[in-house]
Amino acid sequence: MSVFMIIRIAFKALSRNKMRTALTMLGMIIGVAAVITMVALGTGAQTSIDAAVQSAGTNTVIVSAGNFTQGGVRQGQGNASTLIPDDAVAISQLPGILYTAAGSSTRAQMIAGNQNWNTQAQGTDVDLPLINAWPIAEGAFFTPQDVTTAAKVVVLGAVVRDQLFGGPDVSPIGQVIRIQHQPFTVVGVMVSKGQSSMGQDRDDTVFVPYTTVMKKMRGVTFINNVTVAAAEASQVTAVADRIATLLRVRHKIAPGDPDDFMVRTIEEMASVRKEATQTMTALLASIAGVSLLVGGIGIMNIMLVSVTERTREIGLRMAIGARGRDVLLQFLVEAIVLSLFGGGIGIALGFGVAQGVTLWQGWPTTVSPNAVFLAFGFAAATGVFFGFYPAQKAAALDPIDALRFE
Repeated sequence: MSVFMIIRIAFKALSRNKMRTALTMLGMIIGVAAVITMVALGTGAQTSIDAAVQSAGTNTVIVSAGNFTQGGVRQGQGNASTLIPDDAVAISQLPGILYTAAGSSTRAQMIAGNQNWNTQAQGTDVDLPLINAWPIAEGAFFTPQDVTTAAKVVVLGAVVRDQLFGGPDVSPIGQVIRIQHQPFTVVGVMVSKGQSSMGQDRDDTVFVPYTTVMKKMRGVTFINNVTVAAAEASQVTAVADRIATLLRVRHKIAPGDPDDFMVRTIEEMASVRKEATQTMTALLASIAGVSLLVGGIGIMNIMLVSVTERTREIGLRMAIGARGRDVLLQFLVEAIVLSLFGGGIGIALGFGVAQGVTLWQGWPTTVSPNAVFLAFGFAAATGVFFGFYPAQKAAALDPIDALRFE
């Protein structure tokens, strides 16, 4: 019997019970769609991280305050008060460093007229736009003199501008807003930057001199972080090591004692984020793969039922000359058809769900060709694996016993 005839008979057999065929494919459809969607979300997140690294600059180093312990209670990273403005000045004098920007931030209510908005007041220095390659859309960034005098000037992110002044058509330059009940003059608006790799909206913030945050908003003498740009990307590791050595000396940390600061490069942080994303994607894809396994078992069960229902048909075919391998191939083709059709529909559904997540939630998704081939190949392999036993059982039937079967 020709392969074409076997395929034709297989399709005809499946079309007799359309509802059962559709329900049998459902497990495969859901499994493949879930794998495609989960991998698309994971790949999209990794792409977003790569874009964020490029946007921030591969030559960026972040120095943050470290752990603070009092009375045996460890407060965690970021709570130490040992990082001071003079540390930032000393760091800026190290070889291989292009820009530095000390930072001290707080959250506050912003008020402009009858509008208000709660967001982060990011205290920083004049080099921050240069470090992050973040241009000014309107007005100008504050000046070194503003930092020295702790001036009450503010640069708005695009979201804050829209919330306080009604949108991009209204210029806020020269307007006065109140932050923690103190008047600040708006001197600039940043270009819209969008979300970071961590999902934070970088436009939902305002920038003020870090000295203003320290002295007039928080009343402290320490800073939270120092953002550093190395002169060349190839020098980032060496620069990070120099900073760590310098701060250990300045903070009088004895050999063997833990640092009271953290030095991280953008690439290191992105690498950690990528590893976490890849682990989560693999976990979710594995869970989705269980659906494929369940779908395969469902196909095997239905094929076994089909063998029982069609025992007399199999006996009749074998009595008029069909060979065992023809029967084997027919039932195997039926199982593969169920898997491939279910896999094809699942791929289309996975594409649709991934695009829907992007449109409705704004989450980045990227459907990888490797994920498509993997899911489709797994569907085909499932059909062969779980369809082989029912097909072999059908091919092994004795024609005489099959004809007597009721």
